Amino acid sequence: MPHRPRRAYDQFCAIARALDAVGDRWALLIARELLAGPRRYTDLHADLPGVSTDVLATRLRDLERDGVLGRRKLPPPGGAVVYELTPHGRELLPVLAALATWGAAGLAERRPTDAVRAHWFAVPLLDRLQRLAAGHEGVVEVELDEGAFHLRLGAGPGYGEGRAERADARLSLDTETCVALARDDLTVEKAIAGGRARLAGASPLAARLRGDA
Repeated sequence: MPHRPRRAYDQFCAIARALDAVGDRWALLIARELLAGPRRYTDLHADLPGVSTDVLATRLRDLERDGVLGRRKLPPPGGAVVYELTPHGRELLPVLAALATWGAAGLAERRPTDAVRAHWFAVPLLDRLQRLAAGHEGVVEVELDEGAFHLRLGAGPGYGEGRAERADARLSLDTETCVALARDDLTVEKAIAGGRARLAGASPLAARLRGDA
């Protein structure tokens, strides 16, 4: 399939330049997935319900062309090709965090057609816990009914899918409570006090998130 010509707004504006690279439908959601780490094409397709294979392949080519992501082949015995964000692409994390804050009001009610993955809550929750941690560093493992993900707080914040190899704190809660935290309708301390969340861990980070420090 021939590669489509580059589309551009042709405006000497930083916002327009950014949208030239990531303004197409699905582009920022691909970045959301890759912020958790390298992913195979099949993994991306599975966690982007609704995207067609043709559109996903096109977006990946466009983002690679614009230096947002790259691809590499894993060493044997795996040998699979994975996509991963470049350092430039990883700088989209605060952009997505700002979008999550702006869009959080839309999570007041889940529509019957809405898909959900646990790690989709990672970006808004990372932003809230990063502020709450107030300089404390460490890894927080988050467990929802839909699955688990982990957050890296402190310098170079980020997140990953699944459980952490080593966690300084473990937060267990349901999706409704996670949404309330992401919307700033609830604090971790109040969620724990009200029995809506459990936080395990004896680290300084855990104490800070509980409000003990």
